[in-house]
Amino acid sequence: MATKKPQNPTLPPVTPHTPEGGESVVLERLAQKIQPPQMYQVAMLNDDYTPMEFVVMVIQEFFGKDRESATQIMLKIHLDGKGICGVYSRDVAATKVDQVLDAAKQAGHPLQCVSEPIE
Repeated sequence: MATKKPQNPTLPPVTPHTPEGGESVVLERLAQKIQPPQMYQVAMLNDDYTPMEFVVMVIQEFFGKDRESATQIMLKIHLDGKGICGVYSRDVAATKVDQVLDAAKQAGHPLQCVSEPIE
């Protein structure tokens, strides 16, 4: 068991360069540009066997939509063959897909759900 306190890392001292004129120059740190993470859309696919009420319930439960929004998404799935339920980071999207697939399997429905990267 460790009893020592962790030490903060120390940075090497910054020594200013003095030009020949005798004036000191201040060094500036450049901010790193970090890109936002890749986002993924979670989509449900249409099938001829899963009841529409079940799809609406799943959208409400796992995607936090109200009944009206869930019904609109369900109709888009039914009419277009695919509907977007939400946009998330990769890990959250994968979790949502797993939740939907588990719920469909437990209920005995062949509902399919996928996550796709947004281009």
